[in-house]
Amino acid sequence: MMNTLTGQQRKSSLLWDYLTTVDHKKIAILYMIAGGFFFVVGGLEAMLIRIQLLRPGNDFMGAQQFNEIMTMHGTTMIFLAAMPLLFGLMNAVVPLQIGARDVSFPFLNALGFWLFFFGGIFLNLSWFLGGAPDAGWTSYASLALNSKGHGIDFFVLGLQISGLGTLIAGINFLATIINMRAPGLTYMRLPLFTWTTFVASALILFAFPPLTVGLALMMLDRLFGTNFFNPELGGNTIIWEHLFWIFGHPEVYILILPAFGIFSEIIPVFARKRLFGYSSMVFAIVLIGFLGFMVWVHHMFTTGLGPIANAIFAVATMAIAVPTGIKIFNWLLTIWGGNVKFTTPMLYAVAFIPSFVLGGVTGVMLAAAAADYQFHDTYFVVAHFHYVIIGGVVFGILAGVHFWWPKMFGKVLHETMGKISFVLFFIGFHLTFFIQHFLGLMGMPRRVYTYLPGQGLDTGNLISSIGAFFMAGAAALLVVNIIYTSIKGKYVGNDPWLDGRTLEWAVSSPPPEYNFKQLPFVRGLDPLWIEKQAGNEGMAPAEPVEDIHMPNGSIMPFIISFGLFVAAFGFLYHSDYSWGLPVIFIGLGITFFTMLLRSVVDDYGYHIHKEDLPNDDKGVKA
Repeated sequence: MMNTLTGQQRKSSLLWDYLTTVDHKKIAILYMIAGGFFFVVGGLEAMLIRIQLLRPGNDFMGAQQFNEIMTMHGTTMIFLAAMPLLFGLMNAVVPLQIGARDVSFPFLNALGFWLFFFGGIFLNLSWFLGGAPDAGWTSYASLALNSKGHGIDFFVLGLQISGLGTLIAGINFLATIINMRAPGLTYMRLPLFTWTTFVASALILFAFPPLTVGLALMMLDRLFGTNFFNPELGGNTIIWEHLFWIFGHPEVYILILPAFGIFSEIIPVFARKRLFGYSSMVFAIVLIGFLGFMVWVHHMFTTGLGPIANAIFAVATMAIAVPTGIKIFNWLLTIWGGNVKFTTPMLYAVAFIPSFVLGGVTGVMLAAAAADYQFHDTYFVVAHFHYVIIGGVVFGILAGVHFWWPKMFGKVLHETMGKISFVLFFIGFHLTFFIQHFLGLMGMPRRVYTYLPGQGLDTGNLISSIGAFFMAGAAALLVVNIIYTSIKGKYVGNDPWLDGRTLEWAVSSPPPEYNFKQLPFVRGLDPLWIEKQAGNEGMAPAEPVEDIHMPNGSIMPFIISFGLFVAAFGFLYHSDYSWGLPVIFIGLGITFFTMLLRSVVDDYGYHIHKEDLPNDDKGVKA
């Protein structure tokens, strides 16, 4: 099945092109679209929560509805919005930063996306099929096993499918960064976004299996009558908490590390200065990844594991503040004395530092086990993790989207709209969550759908809800900006920010499908900056111009994922309806037959002939 691409590009419809693509740049766009959609859904759920808590005794929604919306807000934002948006940026940028033509396994890259997508759609179909999950995003076993209806089953099966996609993507990035680096690009010359992607992918490799095991046991308990988590029949609900948090704490580092990487790319470009303390930054990233697995019990201080366990995990939790602090000081010292340009990405990067530090400070407070008995399950905790996840991860995603948008689409997002959006989001974020620390200290519990008047909680909740509307406005303006830019925006060159330091700014915007006409030769850290300082036009090539081998697109990843999607309905309804069992076999049959087909049918890809490559005589400037 080898074919060649002549000057006549193969024509196909846009939809078919995206359904079958294995190109990392198109998969990045798919991740951004899907993640953006779920981000809006999760945001609307958050708005509903804040409307309900606007005033005491509000009857905007009932307790059951509130539990479902609160559960789906957390699950959607973590699994279906933050992770795919970061994967979108990783797919768009990492292969370019390491000078590769694609990821190691393009087919698996597509499979990872479609598994995530079908898992997310399956989870959200619960709204229309008898009720969403209602046991919180952590889905503690004592609540989950007693939940009526099929909501929790949607949660378990949807996350199982989605998590498989995430695991595949993580393995793919590990293999890519280890094997596909350009000549001269040693580990200690890697851009920091690539480093953080590498460590986050290693965390995915080790953190997702415990979640997979926990979800499998939960599925067996709920759908097949086992009793792993049922204490009345010899099970243990605390085991779920351990399995969940052994995944759940590394998960927050899987989210925050790529955000750290984004800021480590943005700050040097707009401070026009090399990143301060590169090697200590790399060391801190690896150390955070390592320590991230040693702290999960700080989510369980009030479970009753005893003072020794609590003390050990309290100390380990506080230790993570050290590498994080190193990074904060390195960013500050990079900005210090720099020729700073306050573009939209730089504003997010600068605002991130104090916002994230506040989240870190409350984290150290919560790490003190004795104090945690007071803070636990109050709005103080809600404020803490939103400062980390919005002040860290979401700021990082927004900064990265503004920063790399011209590289992905060839047009810079409108700066004035971006800045207004930033101001709205920044004000709204602090209005919403700063006050929640105090609500928590005043005793307002988490996950309650209403509260009584006259307890001193009215004003705080009103302020918090007003802030949420500011954030919604910022998100709406970002959407307007994207639509405006795609219609009216002007096309830009390779290096729209003028001070790009890494390899992605050496290729055209957007890059050609093969990324690099010739693989670049890397002479040091910030390779493009080195060539600029030497007065060179672009990167020096590491190879002569040759035919470029490319992988063929394939519809198989879509079909494999669709098969699991079908089988999930069978698992869900097998005890309710007679058609459940056949549907399981039909779905798994689709998946396994397609996998067999993939194994048996040879697909050698195609070549782009060197005669058909654009002739620009500028080395790797494609």
